[in-house]
Amino acid sequence: MPKYRDNVAAIILNREGEILICERKNNARAWQFPQGGVDKGESFIEALHREVWEEVGLESKYYKVIDQKDGYKYLYPPKVRQKKKHDGQKQTYFLCKLKKSAPEVDLGDNNPEFSDYDWVRPEEFDEEWLPDFKLDVYRQVMRDFFGTEIVSV
Repeated sequence: MPKYRDNVAAIILNREGEILICERKNNARAWQFPQGGVDKGESFIEALHREVWEEVGLESKYYKVIDQKDGYKYLYPPKVRQKKKHDGQKQTYFLCKLKKSAPEVDLGDNNPEFSDYDWVRPEEFDEEWLPDFKLDVYRQVMRDFFGTEIVSV
């Protein structure tokens, strides 16, 4: 039986209906939503607020959670699994809408995870941006939240 780590992910919407995606520092051309593990003793919403702050520099006062869905799971590739305590991640996704007062996203100078970010329409999300092991989850998330299919460009 695989062991999964609890994880939260943020789909952040701007006023134009675009979603925030971030490029992995250790994997150029791999894009994802801000996400991270839930620490011991931390609620899922606390983990969401911490991860969004750490990864994209937005305090919780600048966005509102408008939906959440859970039950998404993926397994790490075998080589990655050997280095981790868990076999994969069990994710809860939060749909967040930026408030008018929100500042620009700030990855900071020493962001350990992301090198760049962009805003895209949900229907523009490209499957080529994802590692294979995350593709099925992202397909389901995009269907569940936006009723759209991830495209292959």
